[in-house]
Amino acid sequence: MSKRKILVVDDNEDICLTIKQYLELYNYMVEIAHSGTEALKMISGDFDLIILDIMMEGIDGMELCGIIRDRVDCPIIFVSAKTLEEDKVQALSIGGDDYITKPFGLKELKARIDSHLRREERIRSNERYLLSSKNITIDLLANEVFCKGVKLHLTKKEYEIIKLLMLNKNVVFSKERIFERVWGLDSESQLETVTESIKNIRKKIRALDKETSYIKTLYGLGYKWDVTYEKR
Repeated sequence: MSKRKILVVDDNEDICLTIKQYLELYNYMVEIAHSGTEALKMISGDFDLIILDIMMEGIDGMELCGIIRDRVDCPIIFVSAKTLEEDKVQALSIGGDDYITKPFGLKELKARIDSHLRREERIRSNERYLLSSKNITIDLLANEVFCKGVKLHLTKKEYEIIKLLMLNKNVVFSKERIFERVWGLDSESQLETVTESIKNIRKKIRALDKETSYIKTLYGLGYKWDVTYEKR
């Protein structure tokens, strides 16, 4: 696994160096900026986490967070000697993810860093199991389909049809092939159940999204998932 990259922004050089040396013992890659202006030149999507002091000359930590939050989505941990509740609330409301008051222990800082990075990894892992197409999203882990954020109440076969077509966008599946893949060759159901299931799927989607017919019929050939096909 590649080293996690952290940016420390603090005008106290001793604090920056102490944090850098400690985190590097645990295989983190640490870069340092001693002002908000210097940090702005370094900010990019490459950082996995940013540690940000509040009280700095020029661009302070609060202002810097507001500037960079649209550029980066990594966790931002504020470290500050300001202990008032309103300071903490403001820091978290403008895009900070955590707040540690100075003085703090390095073990605690590392524990907070580890916690945020684990959460980010879980979020990225979960996103790999979400499949989206325009207003339709499939949660492949939960076996659920959503249209405009609303869960569709589907039968198991209807879910399997949507999943099959969405995973193979623009691939045409004949009625026979869908039946084979979803019901199985040994099924006692009739081939026409495919037609009925697709009709039900369209009805359930149309109740929430009347603009697009996601499953396109190619007469004589079968069906395919095609969000460019507008229902007339």
